[in-house]
Amino acid sequence: MQKETIRSKISAAGTDDDTPMMQQYKRIKAEYPETLVFYRMGDFYEVFFSDAEKAARLLDITLTRRGQSAGEPVVMAGVPFHSLEGYLAKLIKLGESVAICEQVGDVATSKGPVERKVVRVVTPGTLTDTELLNDKNESILL
Repeated sequence: MQKETIRSKISAAGTDDDTPMMQQYKRIKAEYPETLVFYRMGDFYEVFFSDAEKAARLLDITLTRRGQSAGEPVVMAGVPFHSLEGYLAKLIKLGESVAICEQVGDVATSKGPVERKVVRVVTPGTLTDTELLNDKNESILL
């Protein structure tokens, strides 16, 4: 039952109780409901709610809480931006799809949350990045 509550919070566009950043995240996550969304915040990619729980379990990273959304603590986890490719490779190997959401706006001139958008979606079925492919195994493309 709790997972349904988390999922419904994510699919909502955000409420007045959410920070502008969390409203932005929820809008982006609603576009990629079945995909882990790695959301760039400074030097880290962060994942929230059920994505954070899944990423923490699969990647053996720390699950924590920060702030609140709709009166509930925001469950989150994160990885340093410079380590992204290694974590992506592990998730793809485990059959997960990942949407990479980058900061595309200028942090210095931005009023409100920095503009962000998904710039890349990596899935096991569409993997072509040579850095993520295992050169010791064949990769069959159909």
